[in-house]
Amino acid sequence: MKSGKSAAVRPALVVAAAVGVLLVIAGAVLVLMHPRPAASQAASGSRPRHPAQAIGAHSSSPAARPDSSSATADPRRTTPAPRRTTRNGPARPLAGKVIGIDPGHNGANGTDPSYIDQLIWNGRESETCDTTGTQTDGGYTEARFNFNVAMYLRADLRRAGARVVLTRTSNDGVGPCVNRRAQILDAAHANVAIDIHADGGPPWGRGFTVLEPVADGPNDAVIGSSERFGADVRSAMLADTSMPVSNYYGHSGVQFRDDLAGLNLTTMPKVLIECGNMRNAADAQLLTSASFQRRLAAAFTAAITRFLA
Repeated sequence: MKSGKSAAVRPALVVAAAVGVLLVIAGAVLVLMHPRPAASQAASGSRPRHPAQAIGAHSSSPAARPDSSSATADPRRTTPAPRRTTRNGPARPLAGKVIGIDPGHNGANGTDPSYIDQLIWNGRESETCDTTGTQTDGGYTEARFNFNVAMYLRADLRRAGARVVLTRTSNDGVGPCVNRRAQILDAAHANVAIDIHADGGPPWGRGFTVLEPVADGPNDAVIGSSERFGADVRSAMLADTSMPVSNYYGHSGVQFRDDLAGLNLTTMPKVLIECGNMRNAADAQLLTSASFQRRLAAAFTAAITRFLA
């Protein structure tokens, strides 16, 4: 009965094979529907909630949130603006400008009275070539003060790119006469010029005065511009130094003069500044201080830069 037993087994084998196939298919379906988590996710116990968590270790920190200003700041806003520069370095506001400086008097004027007492024409009338200038009660001369401030000012102006023309380059000479000083600066075609002085007023008087020109012929074209420059000098003195406006000379720190060669003969915007009163103890203490002299130079540089801007 071999043939009979074999026939009975065949249907059972077919059924078992079919069941096996169905189980394999069912298992594949379950795997697809429920994939196993990645090892890193299983270890952490949770999925990242947003991209910042996937990158940052501290997702609760404000810096990790996309709407945080520190996380999304535009680099153009957080990076400091670059300093203005030229091909040769920092921008120089006075590049191409010519500035005239006249440090009043000279250190050895007193040694040659015949020279400084000669008469010259100042554009309106005759006046002496020059004077010795004043000094403090302690003997600190105006000529020395004028020259020191001029040297500080020249250095500042050169750093700003200007070419500087001086009417004297030392403090141990005589002259030049005041009309010659005007000619030196006029010939240089300076864009603006300043005469540096200190006054010898009454001991009780304090403060600075800006002397401005009056129309006289040669200076007619620069009266208005000289007044504007004078206003800039006055403002810079008040803003950048501790010297007050004069309480004994001029009006609110300004005085018009028609008897000075330096102002009468100028062909460029120009003023003369009496930086303080050397005969006043408080002013003298400032005027003889190197730090204050540097402050004056910085104030004049600021005024010149603003005027020529």
